[in-house]
Amino acid sequence: MIKGKDFIITALQPWDINIGSNVKDIAAEIAKNNRVLYINTPRKLKEGTPMLQQISENLWTLNFPFSVFPVNFLPDGCLFDFVNKMNQKKMYSYVLKQIHKLGFKDYILFMDNDIYRSFYAKELLQPKVSVYYRRDNLSTPYWAKHAPRLEPLLCSKSDCVVANSSQLAEAVRPYNKNAFDVGQGVDLTAYSEALNYAIPADIQPIKKPIVGYIGWITTRRLDADLIYSIAKKRPDVSYVLVGSEDDDFKNHPLHQLENVHFLGNKDPEDVPSYINAFDICINPQIINKITIGNYPRKIDEYLAFGKPTIATHTNMMNYFKDYVWLCKTDEDYLQAIDSAIEDTDATIKEKRIAFANEHTWENSVNKIYSHIKL
Repeated sequence: MIKGKDFIITALQPWDINIGSNVKDIAAEIAKNNRVLYINTPRKLKEGTPMLQQISENLWTLNFPFSVFPVNFLPDGCLFDFVNKMNQKKMYSYVLKQIHKLGFKDYILFMDNDIYRSFYAKELLQPKVSVYYRRDNLSTPYWAKHAPRLEPLLCSKSDCVVANSSQLAEAVRPYNKNAFDVGQGVDLTAYSEALNYAIPADIQPIKKPIVGYIGWITTRRLDADLIYSIAKKRPDVSYVLVGSEDDDFKNHPLHQLENVHFLGNKDPEDVPSYINAFDICINPQIINKITIGNYPRKIDEYLAFGKPTIATHTNMMNYFKDYVWLCKTDEDYLQAIDSAIEDTDATIKEKRIAFANEHTWENSVNKIYSHIKL
């Protein structure tokens, strides 16, 4: 464990964003024993928003009182690099002033997958140690233009790279031999059937057994055709999807099936009650560059309730193979659903719960600490 040190975190997600965020959880865990300055991305702020805000005894967030030039539209290469570096000189000059006010010294720089805005952070902030945190394959159109060139360079100049899956770490090890899998942390304090969650009103009328998914319902990550196939072949089973849909899902024939129910987006505090109401949980991912190495936190949330869980087989999902049915085809899914319906083994249920609860932020952050050489 590292104690009594100062950490600077450059974050891809602002602190006040209302979604689950690995880097926010990591920052909160580090701040239990160290001082942390969490740097938000430059953005338009509400009037009266403080630039430097203390969140807890050891944790501050920093906003910028200015904007920076947009750069992603620029062609990849020298012009992009010039404007991006100019932006960051302005950003980190301001950060250095705030660091001085807080009295931070010999700080550790932790860069959260923010390839563009963190690219020159090491040179401009001169930390004692720099750590790049890789938690996703950034392959959306926004990242596809510059990240394939910049991320290997950022990995190579960082003192170490840590990732939340073995696949994400292995992919960049050719650029930095000090690339390590530090696992995933999940806050599961609200995920337990012992908390006696009431069954939500909109799921009560739905016929059992219920096979459920909760999360962003997008064709970037989910196989809509697979869900349609298994739902049509097993009309005696109800399929419940909870979350906001992208346009592809909104227009998919899934909405024409009587045994498929879209319940819409829910507040984060209501998520556990829906998982608790499912008989079986699924994560029918489509396999692509985004999902192939992705650690799905929802699997731990499902298992924390002891739920029979079915998921698409990826290399990353092999990690869960002793606790989850892994499937490659719709027929695999149908067979797994039949097996899960018959699953009443209390011992296996307790093993699922125990396994999920091994994945704490304390354990993950301690692994990060183990790779920081001061």
